[in-house]
Order: sequence, then structure tokens, then C-alpha cells
Amino acid sequence: MKLSIIVPVYNMAADDKLRFCLDSLINQTIADYEIIAVDDASTDESLEILREYESKYPWKFKALQSYENVRQGGARNKGLDIARGTWIGFVDSDDWVAPEMYEKLIRKAEQTGADVVGCDYCMVDTHTMNVGRLMPNNTADQTGVLEHERYKKLVMNPGSMVIKVYLKAVIDAYDLRFPEKSFYEDNCASPIWMLHFTHFEKVEEPFYYYYQHDASTVHEISVEKCEDRLAMGKRMIEEARRYGIYKPYRHEFEFAFSKVYYMNTLFSYMLGVKKPRLKFLKKIADGIRQEFPEFQDNIYYQKTFDEEQKRLAAMHMQSPLKFKIYFQLLYFYRNKIRRGAANA
Repeated sequence: MKLSIIVPVYNMAADDKLRFCLDSLINQTIADYEIIAVDDASTDESLEILREYESKYPWKFKALQSYENVRQGGARNKGLDIARGTWIGFVDSDDWVAPEMYEKLIRKAEQTGADVVGCDYCMVDTHTMNVGRLMPNNTADQTGVLEHERYKKLVMNPGSMVIKVYLKAVIDAYDLRFPEKSFYEDNCASPIWMLHFTHFEKVEEPFYYYYQHDASTVHEISVEKCEDRLAMGKRMIEEARRYGIYKPYRHEFEFAFSKVYYMNTLFSYMLGVKKPRLKFLKKIADGIRQEFPEFQDNIYYQKTFDEEQKRLAAMHMQSPLKFKIYFQLLYFYRNKIRRGAANA
């Protein structure tokens, strides 16, 4: 079998979100493929919909049921355990793909000898096959036969996992899997996975449709999700050390950690949680200080973040209390100015 598409599913029955996703997969132009949809202990009618598709398309659709909610990473792992395809693709159950996506990605792999191939995606807020706001993913200097400089770039910016196909032989050879029972599992898995492949190519077309809606993970920030982001940052470093790929890319992993564990969590927490707690702000500071005490001197950190972000981070590392008070006053003032301008 040429391809296995793995789809983790959790409570996506409403508004035909799940059906729109599955229909896009059923109608792929590539021949000889399977869809493995894993229901992650849904409490709505998602499993019934999966059983319906399995009954209608038994030759290419398989529905699995997890009785425990293991989150997206755990559901993907269950799919990987039974996948038969030479290639593996992942799709989130509230998104969808163009009919020719997998045919073109695998054709690119066969033409070039690549063991991982990606594309771009677009952002949409309605169920449509019209291309939305383009989101380029990965860059030309990351593609080709992979060596030290390209791996460095991929550690810092591995790109999304759902817009790629991966050669299953590599996944199996290194027993690559996802963290379970956590949000943001890709933050850990994506850079680790990319360092195990040897040739990365890209098709410069937006085949993947990323659906923005109110229930989407990125639109809801909670303390639990911030805690999970911290955990995935730590897990990324642990996995890099376990696989023996940490030392050659120490500075790149330091930057990736400062971005995932620290900067993304710090600012999303302050902007998304209604009542930020000083205890959690201290936890973030203590965590990065323990792992990478000199992260602010990292050359990638200095080049990537703007001066205000770096200034606020420096304040936070010096005094979480001072940072909390200053940040809340700053954004209260900015929001007041913004409301005034809107009402003018």
C-alpha cells in the first residue's frame, strides 16, 4: 500500500466539520491508500460518523476507537501502530486537503528520492475549496539532501507536520512517535522527526486547508495548555538528548526551547489567561533559567525577537512581579487607546 493517512478525531461531529474533512480524504486522486481515523474517546457522534464511513468505504477506511482520551499525539500513535502504507500523512479532523495533495507529494518524493515531502497551507474560516490566506511553510534553504546547515534550520523551524508525507521505513527504523495526553505535541515531535530524515523536498502549492473556528486549539488559551507547552519544550530537549542529536545543534535547540517553552508561553499566557498568576510566571522563569541560563545571548534569539519582546523578557527574568504589573498596565493602556480610536 502506498499511503496511510492518520486522522485523530475528538468531538468534531458538529457543523459537518468531520464529514468535510473525511470527504476530502475519501476523494484523493492517489491510488492505493488507506485512511485510519482514530476516535479519541469523543463524547459526541464522531465515532458513529467514522463507523458510517468505514461501512461505506471498507476497502480504504478504518475506524479505531480509543476508550481513553490520549489527545492528538496518542491517537496518531495508535494509527501508526497499524498503518500499512509506504508513506504516512497526518490530517487534523477539523481541516481538509485538496484532492491532489497526496498524489503530488508522493510523486515529488519518487522523482527526487526524498524521504519527506511538504507543501504550504492556507487559512480559511468557512468550508470551501477556494484557497484562503496563504501560509508558506518551510523555506528553500531547508530543502534538498539534508546536512548540518539544513538540519540547523529545521531544528528552529521544522514546519507543520500535517502538510508533509513521511517515509514509514524511517519512522519504523527510529521508532518515532508522539507525546501522548498533551496539547502541542508537534512542538516536541516535529524538530525531532526532521533530524531523522535525509532528504526533504517541497511542492510550492497550498494543498492543506487550516480551518480557523472558535473551538480551534489556537483560539483558546488556558493554564492547562500553557502547562502542556512547557512540558513539550522540556520533552523536546529530552528527546534530542535521547536520540543523540542534541550536542551538534545545541544553540539551535536553545533557541527552539526559548521560543516554544519561554516566549510563546509567556506572552500567550499573559494575553490569553484572564487572571495571570505570579506563581506560574516564576515557574516559567525558573524553568528556562535551569535549562538555558544564557538564552538571551543566543544569536538566533537576538535576531528573531523584536526589541520590545526582548525588553519584556529581560524584565520578566529579573522580576516576574514587576513584569506582571508593567505588562498588564501596558496592555490596558493600549486597549484603551484602541477602543478610543475605534469609537472616534
